[in-house]
Amino acid sequence: MSESTGLRVEGLHAHIGKSHILQGIDLDVQAAPLALVGRNGMGKSTLCNAIVGLQPISDGQVMWQGRNLAGARPHAISRAGIAFVPQGRRVFRSLTVDEHMRLFAPSHGGATWTVERVYDAFPRLAERRGNRGNELSGGEQQMLAIGRALLRNPRLLVLDEPSEGLAPAIVQHLVQLLRQVSADGMKLLLVEQNLGMALAVAQQVAIVVGGRVAASVPAATLRADSEMQRRYLGVS
Repeated sequence: MSESTGLRVEGLHAHIGKSHILQGIDLDVQAAPLALVGRNGMGKSTLCNAIVGLQPISDGQVMWQGRNLAGARPHAISRAGIAFVPQGRRVFRSLTVDEHMRLFAPSHGGATWTVERVYDAFPRLAERRGNRGNELSGGEQQMLAIGRALLRNPRLLVLDEPSEGLAPAIVQHLVQLLRQVSADGMKLLLVEQNLGMALAVAQQVAIVVGGRVAASVPAATLRADSEMQRRYLGVS
C-alpha cells in the first residue's frame, strides 16, 4: 500500500456533458515526480482540473495525505497543500507582476518560497515587475503562473502543459527549476506534450489513452523504447 503522504487517485471518472472523459484513472504521486503524457484529447487536463476541484467527479477518490478530496472546493484543496499551474496561464490582465506577487505572497514568516526567491528564480519577472499581465510575453506569463503557485508553498504542485509555447532556453530553465523544487521535497505532477521535458523532470511516466492509464513506466524505460513512444504518443 502507498504511503499516506502523497496523492493517490483511484478509479476516477468524470464527464463533460454527455462525454465520459475520465474512465477509471488510477495514479500515485509520491516523492518522485510523475509525468502524465498522451495525445491531445485523452483527458489529461480534465484530470488536473478534477484533482484541484475545478472539474466535477462522477466517481472515484482523490486521496491526499490520507484524506479524500473528491468533491472538495478548490479553495479547500489549495489550503490542503496542492497548488495548480493551469494550461493557458490565466494571469490577471490588469494586475502588474508585482501586484500578482504581493497578492499570493505568504502571510507568515519562515516560508520556503517568498516573493524575493521567485524573483531570484525568474530574473525576467523582476525586470518586468511593473508590467501588467496583458503586457507580458507568453513565456513571462508562464513564469508568473509558476511563481504565484510556488508562493503558496504547496506540498504538491500540479502543472498542466507548462512548456507550451515557450522558447527552448526557457524550457531548459524550467526543467532545472522543477528538478530543484523536487529535490527540496515538493511533490510534482506534470502534464506535458513536450516528451523531452517530461522525461527530463519525471522519474515515472503515466501514459493516458482514452481516459485511462494505458501504461505506467519509469522515465528511463519510455526514453529507451521508441516503439512505445510511437504506439502511444505518435513520436517518430
